[in-house]
Amino acid sequence: MEATQTPLPIDTLIALLLAASVTAVAVKWIRMPYAVALVIAGLIIGISKIMPPVTMTPDLVLMIFLPALLFEASWNLDIKALKRDWLSISMLATVGVVVCMFSVAAILHYLGGMNIQTALLFGAMVSATDPVSVVALFRDMGIDKRLTMILEGESLFNDGTAVVLFKIVLAIVISGGQYSLPGSCASFVFVVCGGAAIGTLLGFIASRVTRAFDDHLLEITLTMVTAYGAFLLADRLHVSPVIAVVAAGIVLGNYGSHTGMSPSTRLAVNSFWEYAAFLVNSLLFLLIGLQVQWPLMVKYGELIGLGVLAVLVSRILVVYGLCPFFATKRLPIPAQWRILLAWGGLRGALVMAMALSLPLSFPDREAIINLTFGVVLFTLLVPGLTMEPLVRILGLVPQSEKLHRYEKYKALLLGYKAEMLKLETMHTSGEISPAIYNKLAQDLQGRVLTAEQELARLALTDHSIDKLHIKQARGKLMEFRKDFLNQQARQGALSEEDLHSLKAGIDSEMEELENAFSNADEPESGHSP
Repeated sequence: MEATQTPLPIDTLIALLLAASVTAVAVKWIRMPYAVALVIAGLIIGISKIMPPVTMTPDLVLMIFLPALLFEASWNLDIKALKRDWLSISMLATVGVVVCMFSVAAILHYLGGMNIQTALLFGAMVSATDPVSVVALFRDMGIDKRLTMILEGESLFNDGTAVVLFKIVLAIVISGGQYSLPGSCASFVFVVCGGAAIGTLLGFIASRVTRAFDDHLLEITLTMVTAYGAFLLADRLHVSPVIAVVAAGIVLGNYGSHTGMSPSTRLAVNSFWEYAAFLVNSLLFLLIGLQVQWPLMVKYGELIGLGVLAVLVSRILVVYGLCPFFATKRLPIPAQWRILLAWGGLRGALVMAMALSLPLSFPDREAIINLTFGVVLFTLLVPGLTMEPLVRILGLVPQSEKLHRYEKYKALLLGYKAEMLKLETMHTSGEISPAIYNKLAQDLQGRVLTAEQELARLALTDHSIDKLHIKQARGKLMEFRKDFLNQQARQGALSEEDLHSLKAGIDSEMEELENAFSNADEPESGHSP
């Protein structure tokens, strides 16, 4: 099961994209997370052999796919929400990674008889979580945004720390076990902090450059150069490329996009990276399914079962062991959340890429790779498929039925009003006759009235919807005010000092708004830690 470094042929790429498209259409009717459906599709394709074998190489995952996924997620990361839960995220992504490594290694060594160094290496590999399907599910179901942020933030940052830990342990194993604990800790801190520093610096430079022009094509290109440039530069300087990309994305997404990009440009960049992440995730999850070789899975079945047990136990230890240190009365981690955090620690392509990057001469390389693939497959399929029923059993689904109906009618209303504006333009330009205009306008006005009546009825029967609407409207108005001030500064009508002062005031208003609505909801969702 050795990884070859051959590029992905274009005909294979087209076939994979077709398979992803068919799967995306199928999940519209089959209630299943898209990522899990892709893995199952990959398994079916692999078993049926309707496509030539496709090898997932470390270079393909780490150099091409990973920067795009990391940058898109960090670009959209809300810095205020990240600051609010920084303690929980940082502990899970650092201490949690170390706890996972040692607990997995202990179980494999003492119960399975695995060499302790190999067990530690495997523990370092599987400490990187990839809960893409869980995060998407939480968003679709309207689960509390704090829980989603903790799970996603942990995944973003522990990708970097897990890779650093894996490289340190691999170097120790290859050197014959000679290491210095202080030296290893210092190396870990240097690599992580160095990656963060490089990413932050490049993010700020790119943010300043975007202010010099307003061209969505150029600015999309600049974000691509920043994402992949941060990865390559950090890799050349032997610091964490993963952390570098995350830091650059956070700076550009939360600072550069609001100070140097117009609203239309920001929308174009958002759309580009949304599609890039969709494309890469689709290919990755299909490739995961395609890598599985059932004869080898059966051969190493007992070892895989022990590995699954080790990963599940270690995740429980991480969540329940660390939660008491960061759960507070102001920011609680309810018991139901802890269950979902423990069950939602899925593993993905990064773990497989680390396994495939093991030297060809590494002892028991085939066993480690198949153990890794088996664990990844289990976590994607079993927790991935049972997460939604678990959320419902725990009673964490909000009043989603009314809320979804409200969002649906709100989108319909906005669409009808956009049609009205287009109809007015067509009438004014003479594209349609007055008789046709009157007929179509009457029909649209009726639809607008129906949507408005339904929205009013939903707001009356559920006051939380009305509150949510007010919060969203105020938030959009504040964002509009910030964009207007940025535009004034670009035109020279406002100094940099005044701009930062005014934007700081707006940020304070937004934080007060968020806190006001969080406090209003606290009696319903608050639990003791």
